[in-house]
Amino acid sequence: MVWRHSSLVAEVCTENAGRVALLHVDATQPVVLAGPAAAIWQLIDGRRGEEDVVADLKAEFEDRAGRLAAQVEAFLANLEAQRLIEAADEAAK
Repeated sequence: MVWRHSSLVAEVCTENAGRVALLHVDATQPVVLAGPAAAIWQLIDGRRGEEDVVADLKAEFEDRAGRLAAQVEAFLANLEAQRLIEAADEAAK
């Protein structure tokens, strides 16, 4: 699946610290992502598929246990549940 950032999310990125703060307009608390989570957020661009995101992450982070794909899938589901991302094809409607 191809994901994109929700248009209802405000975002502040820190390049040097590798952190991203997100706030959905209906939320009362921001979500702060760091490390691999922030890297995943940066890779969500409305063009890359989930498999592409995993491949890019494998180039940057070790996946000794072979669980990276499952962890990315679970993380994306969590972002979707918080309405921080949406399917790119749905966003075009």
